[in-house]
Amino acid sequence: MEKHNVPELFGSMVFDDRVMRARLSSDVYSSLRKTIDENEKLNEDVAEAVAKEMRDWAVEKGATHFTHWFQPLTGITAEKHDSFITPSPDGGVIMEFSGKELIKGEPDASSFPSGGLRATFEARGYTAWDPTSYAFIKDHTLCIPTAFCSYGGDALDKKTPLLRSMQALDKQAKRILKLFGKEVKYVRTSVGPEQEYFLVDKEMFEKRPDLIYTGRTLFGAMPPKGQELDDHYFGMIKPRVSAFMEDLNNELWKLGILAKTEHNEVAPAQHELAPIFSTTNVATDNNQLTMEIMQKVARKHGMVCLLHEKPFAGVNGSGKHNNWSMATDQGTNLLSPGETPYENAQFLLFLCAVIQAVDDYQDLLRLSVATAGNDHRLGANEAPPAIISVFLGDELSAVLEAIKTDSPYEGKEREVLKLGVHTLPRFSKDTTDRNRTSPFAFTGNKFEFRSLGSSNSIACCNIMLNSAVAESLRQYADRLEGKDDFETSLHELIKEVIGKHERILFNGNGYSEEWVKEATEVRGLSNLKTTPDAMPHLLDKKNMDMLMSHKVFTESELHSRCEIMLENYCKTVNIEGHTMVDMVRKNYLPAIERYLFNLAQTTSLMKSVSSNVKCNYEISTMERLSELTDYILERVKDLEEALDKLKGQDDVMAASAMIRDDVIPKMEHLRKHVDEAEMLASEECWPFPSYGKLLFSVY
Repeated sequence: MEKHNVPELFGSMVFDDRVMRARLSSDVYSSLRKTIDENEKLNEDVAEAVAKEMRDWAVEKGATHFTHWFQPLTGITAEKHDSFITPSPDGGVIMEFSGKELIKGEPDASSFPSGGLRATFEARGYTAWDPTSYAFIKDHTLCIPTAFCSYGGDALDKKTPLLRSMQALDKQAKRILKLFGKEVKYVRTSVGPEQEYFLVDKEMFEKRPDLIYTGRTLFGAMPPKGQELDDHYFGMIKPRVSAFMEDLNNELWKLGILAKTEHNEVAPAQHELAPIFSTTNVATDNNQLTMEIMQKVARKHGMVCLLHEKPFAGVNGSGKHNNWSMATDQGTNLLSPGETPYENAQFLLFLCAVIQAVDDYQDLLRLSVATAGNDHRLGANEAPPAIISVFLGDELSAVLEAIKTDSPYEGKEREVLKLGVHTLPRFSKDTTDRNRTSPFAFTGNKFEFRSLGSSNSIACCNIMLNSAVAESLRQYADRLEGKDDFETSLHELIKEVIGKHERILFNGNGYSEEWVKEATEVRGLSNLKTTPDAMPHLLDKKNMDMLMSHKVFTESELHSRCEIMLENYCKTVNIEGHTMVDMVRKNYLPAIERYLFNLAQTTSLMKSVSSNVKCNYEISTMERLSELTDYILERVKDLEEALDKLKGQDDVMAASAMIRDDVIPKMEHLRKHVDEAEMLASEECWPFPSYGKLLFSVY
């Protein structure tokens, strides 16, 4: 493996601030920074100057093409490459790239999902440069991060609403900070997404149609060993995986992605990569790149990177922890308590804004992580429950309780806490243990939203989180602005918020059945177990009103998202169902029949040699496999019938409910019988690599 000087390598393929400062004139650089930092309109002359230097830099790095790199509603990235070359009068070519080409592109939008935002025949779509996210070079192509919208101006991507939500939070947070006597240029949210994934041998992968078509195993009996011993978790990284990780780090560092921590996860063949925090829209771009590069690098090492939330039944699936915080341009983390009374009060107000946001819009947070793949994880004893709650830890919970009840805080001093008068204790990052069962946990100076699936774009949950917190802050600012006695009003507001929203606070075991009963029956929290349960709540009036009031989505954009996400759910499970039918009819049933034939031949031969031979193994196995063959045939017919019914269902909500209630149970029933047959048949006759080979082959 080639060794690199990391400081020199890092960001070497990124047109970042260092490059811009060195290559742009001071006036151009200053103007561009105002656009990036203060949302000022981009000057066309500045764009032209930036485009020239960006082109020259990219060509020097070996780039021959450029692309507007965007994130359509497919959940992955998209790009259309154009070369820099332009014919010259002498018959040669020159390398050109204009400010107009930098700022705006026009990819064909006809085949991207739009959820009714445009007619099928209306193909025009536009991409617009996002200067807050640096351009980079990938595969000899200059990639320019862009927003993507329709001819009519509707957002057709995940970036545009994310930027809108960041702008909404920035506006309301600055109103709050002004009440505390602080003027800041901006408030931005930052995210550090921890990415879990599986690595399997490429040769094994290519023998599994279910992995190829769906990203997960639709059949497979558990091997004798799984994750019971916890010996893989944080264990020694095997050489083959270590070589992959080293190569991956180098590729990510070239693109300025702050890959920091890597380790083995709980399940065999499962691993995790965690980056350093970055601004939310940049973190979103970087995470999309990270997933793409993981898959490319794995292939180079003879492996395949699986990003499905549940590629293997019986072992832990993969999530993506969204570590979220708010900070000012001066570097102040608004979720870190300060040393002075006003800083303490400010911290508690922002903390309350998050608590209220999670309580008021728990359904939005839940649906923001809802996918067919993630439905396999949430609620199982490996991931947070589908019920959204907030973990604060004992110390911070005690502080809030003392404020709510106007009672002495049992901390450093037994005094009644009066915000703005008494100094609260300083909270370090480790004042309490971590709660791995909580979907939304405070971890010292940030919140960790742990419900995301490994393949999710982090844009979705951060759109909802930013918007919901912006709404809490808006309500607080409206109430506090102009108050003569700010301290008393602030104290009463925080006390009221704690009392009203304490139902969302839970420090206990989120996996327990007792919690499910308490949450739903006593506290009145929602338990949206599946995507069809959760997604329609996007169109609830309270949710639409909030998202539209902050100009994060238009009404038509919200309807489109609901339709697209449910449609994606239906298509995903439909593909899985048809893959199961295909594998059973073409592979599993014929394989079982061949094995039965071999057993019958063996039994007949043995009986012909001696009538005293009992052949108990052969006969009992044949009898059970014959029964299972009949069961499998009936179950596959049931599944085919359920899939056929879907073809005539045009209503996406009705179709998703049919899949939840009819198709998926029949898929599970079919799998159960096939997996039992696998345990009875010989390894030689079985048509696909087993779980044991898939989970342990890279070692």
